Amino acid sequence: MAAFILSLLLSLPSMSFAGLAREQLSQAAPRGAKAEVPTVPAERPVALPSPAGPQRKAPEGTPASLAATALMQLYDARVGNWPNHWWTAANALTAMIDHMSRSGDERYLYVIDRTFSANQGAQGGDFTNSFIDDTGWWGLAWVRAYDLTKNSRYLAMAERDADYMYGFWDKTCGGGVWWSADKTYKNAISNELFLKLAASLHNRIPGDAKYLDRARRGWTWFAATGMINAAGLVNDGLDSSCRNNGQQTWTYNQGVVLGGLAELYRATGDKTLLTAAGRIADAATTSAGLVAGGVLTEPCGSDCRGDAPAFKGIFVRNLSEFSRIAGSKYDAFLSRQATSLWTRACDAGGRCGSNWSKPFDFFDVRNQQSALDVLNAAP
Repeated sequence: MAAFILSLLLSLPSMSFAGLAREQLSQAAPRGAKAEVPTVPAERPVALPSPAGPQRKAPEGTPASLAATALMQLYDARVGNWPNHWWTAANALTAMIDHMSRSGDERYLYVIDRTFSANQGAQGGDFTNSFIDDTGWWGLAWVRAYDLTKNSRYLAMAERDADYMYGFWDKTCGGGVWWSADKTYKNAISNELFLKLAASLHNRIPGDAKYLDRARRGWTWFAATGMINAAGLVNDGLDSSCRNNGQQTWTYNQGVVLGGLAELYRATGDKTLLTAAGRIADAATTSAGLVAGGVLTEPCGSDCRGDAPAFKGIFVRNLSEFSRIAGSKYDAFLSRQATSLWTRACDAGGRCGSNWSKPFDFFDVRNQQSALDVLNAAP
């Protein structure tokens, strides 16, 4: 991140945070979350708990610290979450934890315990619900929380989430977990999350064999499904004949598998996993459908609302995880995304828009999580 900030300042010597101000619009995006966090009315404001451990001075004025502060402006301590979001809230929490891990900014440590304690009984309990991918996002958030705090209750929750997901693995299409409890669709994202969560748990549980076996089986199945198309990109899922359905190649479908393969490589040392991940990463970072003018976009183009603005951040988060193993090959790409976002799409207060190459448009949890992800990912 220090290198990104230095390069940004050197390339734009006249830039100041005041000079980056954009017209501040308050238009909200339509809700795209599949399940809402129940709203708990409060008769009076609830005091925030103090961050745990010794407090450090926040890294004042850095793009990531400003973006993190903006994201926390949308957090409601009364419900312990970002209201009316569920799986995207898990990603917002993950982005905040990554920011704290990289920067040492401990102002918001309380958000981990508050979110955990307030929502453990929400939805289906233990951060599960009828959508299997939602559970995967939360499981990975608790892995991140464990990495930062070393509090074993977060790792135990991630285990429960992984076991819940495994309950939806069956022989249909030869294996894989379902997208939802309705068992009507086997898709990429649910199985990428299953792979990454299982491999992540193995790497953190001494003597584990169970999660390593599941991760290996998950990747073997995924690689054989045909969801990775001839261009090296991952389509959305399988059709009723268990074949690639040819649907959108969303950026997050290209990303989570990279993080999953990085974790599985750490577990096994199998270099074929890096080769497979490199092919997907190369395809995604050079795809005319996903990169326009050198900047990430989505198949929905400049009119992405709903959940889609969250996807790019998830991609760069996972590309960065893979890049730490693969070397510096993707550093320039990651830096370009962060620079474009910050100089084009963010206002003076660190609020960032949905399109990383256009002026700030609207303030939303998904936009802001995605922005913080790319600022975290910048080398």
